[in-house]
Amino acid sequence: MTLADDVLAGSRRALARLLTRIENEEAPSELAALYPHTGRAWIIGVTGAPGTGKSSLVNALATAYRAQGKTVGIIAVDPTSPFTGGAILGDRIRMSAHSGDPGVFIRSMATRGSLGGLSRTARDAARALDAAGFDIVLIETVGAGQSEVDIVRTAHTTLVVEAPGLGDDVQAIKAGILEIADVLVVNKADRPGAVNTVRVLRAMLELGHPAARTSVQHHGQTLTVDAPAGSDTDAATWIPPIVQTVATLAIDDDASGLPALIDAISAHRRHLETGGQRARIERLHLEQELHERLRAELMARLLRDLPRDTFDALIDDVQSRHIDPHTAVQTILSRTTGGAPR
Repeated sequence: MTLADDVLAGSRRALARLLTRIENEEAPSELAALYPHTGRAWIIGVTGAPGTGKSSLVNALATAYRAQGKTVGIIAVDPTSPFTGGAILGDRIRMSAHSGDPGVFIRSMATRGSLGGLSRTARDAARALDAAGFDIVLIETVGAGQSEVDIVRTAHTTLVVEAPGLGDDVQAIKAGILEIADVLVVNKADRPGAVNTVRVLRAMLELGHPAARTSVQHHGQTLTVDAPAGSDTDAATWIPPIVQTVATLAIDDDASGLPALIDAISAHRRHLETGGQRARIERLHLEQELHERLRAELMARLLRDLPRDTFDALIDDVQSRHIDPHTAVQTILSRTTGGAPR
C-alpha cells in the first residue's frame, strides 16, 4: 500500500508522515492520489490579531464539534522559528486537552516566510485532513494582523476574532475586516469594553451599506443592512454576524457563546450551499491557486535555466545604471524563452 492508501485507510501515523512531506513540498504524487477524495470537510479559518484568544477559541470549537460527534482536524500555523525554521508549537501546548482524543488531529505548521498568515503548504495540508475523513478542519493563522488575507482562499467560513482592550478601534478597519470576515467574533467578551467593541464593529459594517451609499463586495456579493446581521431574508446576501464568546468557559455554559458561534457557522454553510454559491466560490479559489502555483513553477524554471553569472551581470548593469530593471527582466525572458525584449 502507498502512503496515500494508508491515509485513506485511517492511519494517523501515515497522515503525520504525509503532512511532513507536504511541508517539505515532497508529496505531489500523494496529493494527486488523495485529491478525488477531498471536498467533504468544512474548512473554518480562524484569524485575527495576536492576543485575541484564537487558540483558545479553536480549542473550544474542537470540543463543541466533538460533542456533536464530528471529527476535527486542526492546523495551527505558528511563526517560523528564527533558529530552526520550524514552528514554535505553542498552539499545540494550548490544545493538549485533545491529545488523547482519536477524533482530533492537531498539526502545527511554520509560516516559512509567508506574509499572508498561512504557509504555502497549509492548503494542501487541509486537503490531506479532508481526504483522511475529518468532518471539520480548523485552520488558525499566525495572527500577523493586516496580512491575514490568504485564509479566505482556503477556508469555507472565515472567523475574524477581535477582543476588547487591544488598542486602536480602527485596527480592524485597516485589516480589511469587511472583506475577510464571514463571522465576526468578539472573544474575551467578559472583559470591560466588550460592548464598545461590538458597537464599533457594527458601525464598521454599516459604513459599507446603504446608509453611506457605499457597496462592499464580500464573496462577490454586495452587503446590505436592511435586515439584522446573519438574517436569511435575502438569499443572495450574507451579512457577517457578530458573536460574543468567552472561549475559556465550558461549552455548555450559556455565557461561553459557543453554541451561538456554531449556529452562525452552520448558517453560513447553509447560505453557501444555497443556489450553488459554494461551487462558484470554490472555482474562484481554484483559479487563484492555479495562478499562484503557475507563477511559482515558472519562476523556479526560469531561474533554473538562467546561468547565475548571467543574472549577476544583469544586476551589475542595473546597479551601474546601464540598464533599468524592466529592461533587465525583458532580457532574462528573451534569453530563457527565445522571445525578443519588449
